[in-house]
Amino acid sequence: MKKYILSLDQWTTSSRAVLFLSSGEMIGMASRGFSQYYPHPGWVEHDAEEILSSQVSAVQDVLKKTGVSVSDIAAIGITNQRETVVVWDKYTGKPVHPAIVWQCHRTSDMCLGWKQDGLEPMIREKTGLLSDPYFSGSKIKWIFDHDPGIKSKAKRGEVLVGTIDTWLIWNLTNRKSHITDGSNASRTMLYHIHQMKWDHDLLNLMGIPECVLPEVVKSSGVVANVHKSWFGIDIPIAGIAGDQQAALFGQGCLTEGSIKNTYGTGCFILMNTGKKPVHSNNRLLTTIAWDIGDGPVYALEGGVFHAGSAIQWLQDAICMVKDGKEADQLAMSVPDTNGAYFVPAFTGLGAPWWDMYASGTMIGLTRGTTKAHFVRAVLESIAYQSKDVMDAMRLDFGNPFQSLKVDGGISQSDIVLQFQADLLGIEVRRPLNIETTAAGAAMLASYAMGMSDLNSRVSCDISKVYKPLMSKEKASLLYENWKRAVSRSMNWNSLS
Repeated sequence: MKKYILSLDQWTTSSRAVLFLSSGEMIGMASRGFSQYYPHPGWVEHDAEEILSSQVSAVQDVLKKTGVSVSDIAAIGITNQRETVVVWDKYTGKPVHPAIVWQCHRTSDMCLGWKQDGLEPMIREKTGLLSDPYFSGSKIKWIFDHDPGIKSKAKRGEVLVGTIDTWLIWNLTNRKSHITDGSNASRTMLYHIHQMKWDHDLLNLMGIPECVLPEVVKSSGVVANVHKSWFGIDIPIAGIAGDQQAALFGQGCLTEGSIKNTYGTGCFILMNTGKKPVHSNNRLLTTIAWDIGDGPVYALEGGVFHAGSAIQWLQDAICMVKDGKEADQLAMSVPDTNGAYFVPAFTGLGAPWWDMYASGTMIGLTRGTTKAHFVRAVLESIAYQSKDVMDAMRLDFGNPFQSLKVDGGISQSDIVLQFQADLLGIEVRRPLNIETTAAGAAMLASYAMGMSDLNSRVSCDISKVYKPLMSKEKASLLYENWKRAVSRSMNWNSLS
């Protein structure tokens, strides 16, 4: 009996392959990085073919590392960076434009124009999203508008469009399956999350023919097969979910009101709201969490654009630290930031501010500010941004939160999680397995194959609990100053 589930965990900066036993135990992982391109300020691009190559290499690496035979893999689950979009030629299979990444803000003026034309309420009602360059629809329109040849091909049905899950599946099935799931479709600003179909009004607004878009399938179910030419045998694809929805599933947040925060390239806080979508009055997003066959489950979401990427900036761009571990050590060498605040709005601000013209800002510097204070301010900004989102979520949902489940690379940082607990005034719980995006994809695939039930918990065992230590008065003062710093960063780039 086949006993392994393979997760393809495609991140913003790397592609991972993670092997799980059918019992849910992780037995091995391999990762391959790929290039990030910044052709203009605020623009971010990927090479889609490099993403595919890195993902295939990661699979080969994890099989070699663990000694697992591909014949023992029962199914594959796929999870991915969500709003990043690829357009490729239907016949040659080659991308016709670099992939435009979710962080990219080249469509800011386009999205602002829709707001000024009064279209955002319609977009919000249909998709649960705001008019923001974060989402895929405006990116697709931009590609079509800036290359008439691609646009003409799209009208003739000669190109295909998809998020990264779709691109991987189309290639791995040898061009047979052009599909996505509801969690990814709901991030495009083209999908009606109540009617569960591509919306003709939005397609017409953006000039996107429906024929270029993928079929939307269930998040859990055998929907395609990886062709044997890739790994030697056909392997069922039985789970698909966007990375943050997969993490929600992997954390076991299967009941209404359960909440998690993934600290990765960005920070993404999602709360399961059950079968009923909750409209946000505080500029959060309403999104599809998953559909395992009995209709969609919805979530409220707040996304922070820059968390791990801010630490990577410290490391690569200004060479202040060599890695995240050194950043933690420096930050812990001082008791506070000495009054400094850092707002990592490199490509604008996400929830709940949604300011596409905000700019990265360091404020409160004095002659007494040291490198350690600077680094600590960057780490603390991750916790401040998460509190912004959770405060908005409290207002929307009404019920107070007792604890927060966390995962992702930065959840290994004791200083970030302790400061997070202090700001929120609740317990922060880190699981033993922080690879919850991969775990969620594995759980969806395992459930589809009848290898587990919904009571399975890949990430339920807790590694550490962080309890609030700071006084409420001090936490409140620090947070008020953070909001002052955010106000200084906002609307900066609209002046240029």
